Amino acid sequence: MSEPEGDAKLEVVKQASKDVKESENVAEKYSAMTVSKNSEMNMGELSSAFSAVPTHKPVKKQIQFVEDKQEFSRFPTKTGRRSLSRSISQSSTDSYSSDSSDDETSPRDKTQVNSKGSSDFCVKNIKQAEFGRREIEIAEQDMSALISLRKRAQSEKPLAGAKIVGCTHITAQTAVLIETLVALGAQCRWTACNIYSTQNEVAAALSETGVAVFAWKGESEDDFWWCIDRCVNSEGWQPNTILDDGGDLTHWMYKKYPNVFKKIRGIVEESVTGVHRLYQLSKAGKLCVPAMNVNDSVTKQKFDNLYCCRESILDGLKRTTDIMFGGKQVVVCGYGEVGKGCCAALKALGAIVCVTEIDPICALQACMDGFRVVKLNEVIRQVDVTITCTGNKNVVTRDQLDRMKNGSIVCNMGHSNTEIDVASLRTPELTWERVRSQVDHVIWPDGKRVILLAEGRLLNLSCSTVPTFVLSITATTQALALIELYNAPEGRYKQDVYLLPKKMDEYVASLHLATFDAHLTELSDDQAKYLGLNKNGPFKPNYYRY
Repeated sequence: MSEPEGDAKLEVVKQASKDVKESENVAEKYSAMTVSKNSEMNMGELSSAFSAVPTHKPVKKQIQFVEDKQEFSRFPTKTGRRSLSRSISQSSTDSYSSDSSDDETSPRDKTQVNSKGSSDFCVKNIKQAEFGRREIEIAEQDMSALISLRKRAQSEKPLAGAKIVGCTHITAQTAVLIETLVALGAQCRWTACNIYSTQNEVAAALSETGVAVFAWKGESEDDFWWCIDRCVNSEGWQPNTILDDGGDLTHWMYKKYPNVFKKIRGIVEESVTGVHRLYQLSKAGKLCVPAMNVNDSVTKQKFDNLYCCRESILDGLKRTTDIMFGGKQVVVCGYGEVGKGCCAALKALGAIVCVTEIDPICALQACMDGFRVVKLNEVIRQVDVTITCTGNKNVVTRDQLDRMKNGSIVCNMGHSNTEIDVASLRTPELTWERVRSQVDHVIWPDGKRVILLAEGRLLNLSCSTVPTFVLSITATTQALALIELYNAPEGRYKQDVYLLPKKMDEYVASLHLATFDAHLTELSDDQAKYLGLNKNGPFKPNYYRY
């Protein structure tokens, strides 16, 4: 080794040793400041501590922090203070196009007219129509199969003469379906099946085009039924087909307008709750019109219920609570397709998930998928998040809510708002604080608080959005079911509840394959004969479980 090389290396070692010592001094100084209980670390000390570490460029500016005397971590008292987060938080699902000056005025008290001079609608603000139109155009980009169906059938007008009254979530994706039905010849009147899921700007855009929409985000219970009644009871307009989600529209028409109900040519229902109501009517011999059970069709169960919920459960929880899932203990009530989707998503992010079930087959599936199957009472004191996915009522009772730990999150991914016993929480001894849009803290007398989302209503559509593509599958299924019922020859469908024909399910799926550039293999004549199938399908028997 030459002397110059040796001197250079020695100099490097000395400089490195100096940097290490300076770093150790910084660590000692910072450590001393953080562990000292009698002194407060201020920003100046922290800044000088870090500036002792050699840097290549001098820091030109220092971040200035405004002193804040508010205490955000104080445990709530039984009287309950207004949450400070109310003033600093806005739900990401709130439309930035909303007019705050109209927030206090009920749409029922306003007179609005669209550009065509019609006032046969009731939405939050018709002036939001342009923004809503952009939302619909964005949704159309990922609903190519439904648009393809619209183009294929538009010249034939298979729904000419159909007068469809609908009660679904009013979102950009639903708007694409409604406008497809109109393009196929139908007249439509529409209302919302959920008081929190309506996108106001989309409702305005539909009203602008002439669809009679009665819905806005944040309706009261009275508003909800008023909107349904306005949809059904319109002078000179007799509905002949129903598209329902939850069964409320069907129930209202059956109870209040029985003569109108008897003239309906068909009902299309897409929820567990609504289908259950239809089967009850059928069993009692009171269902006087044919109905199509879309909820149990393959394209609804295996795609919307599973894949949609797998993605949207995380979105809804993140937007409302900013929760980190890793290590959290979660209980999912119900391991149907919705429960399967929720569990898969939560498990993937590191949550510790257990499941409650009544069905031994679903329970065994949960076990084989690696989830512990429990009774809710066994884990209710420990869990951080409780999610209901059953379609039943009183799945989470007041007694169980009383035993939840402080800070527990409770939400519902089933359609109905009956799964969580929210009514039992509206008592004088409990304090409610609205801290964000669709986020309430329910505070017990001892200061414990439970975080309730969307007042127990459907989480994903109330608190976030859902994937457009998977809704295209459901919307296409609904459109075909309506076409089938409306055009079916007399006698094909009795006064009963029917599943979607297998061939129709396969057609819906085939329309969506182009998006993935997927190429189906075709059976040879010999193969088709061997399997006893038609080369064009259906490829599975009705009893096949995908």
